[in-house]
Amino acid sequence: MILFGKVLPGQPVTILGLKDAVGAGVTPVREAIRRLTAEGALEALGNRRICVPELTAQRVDEIYFARFAIEPKMAELAATRASDADIASLEALDENVDKAIETGNIEAYLESNFRFHFALYDMAGTPILRKIATSLWLQFGPSHRVVSGRFGTSNLPDMHSETIASMRRRDAEATASAIEGDLQQGLDLMRQALGV
Repeated sequence: MILFGKVLPGQPVTILGLKDAVGAGVTPVREAIRRLTAEGALEALGNRRICVPELTAQRVDEIYFARFAIEPKMAELAATRASDADIASLEALDENVDKAIETGNIEAYLESNFRFHFALYDMAGTPILRKIATSLWLQFGPSHRVVSGRFGTSNLPDMHSETIASMRRRDAEATASAIEGDLQQGLDLMRQALGV
């Protein structure tokens, strides 16, 4: 829900509301809220109120600073470790991204873009970095939805074909560069949409 922006920045959440939305019991929802608050994906406001934090210019810069530090490195490692079957699976995932962009389906874009990136990062074999990347994506996911809604899918970043082509050539540096370009496009749109 939070990762794909079904709960928007600034929107309050309640245990009962989340319990009904995900069909889980109070205890698992309470634990999820605790974990998501610790990850920075939710913010405790006092009076037992919780909301999705709004991104500030400083927070956007900090999240993207961390993303630029680890995601291209994971992509670089993935290029050296991926099998031909792994690369073919990325192509299939990228087709879903392209389809979502063509049809203007923001929800499908957000989900398929996430699946592409994390399939790539899983190929790197770096579980610690993956956990950090997941935390960062949880923190900007709701705002990513806002950006997508403002610009529509036709203007969203997609340098996945460059990523795949460089992986086929086993060019780790070009793979990292393609992911850096993807991140830079996303950062530029995020700043523009949020006015930060």
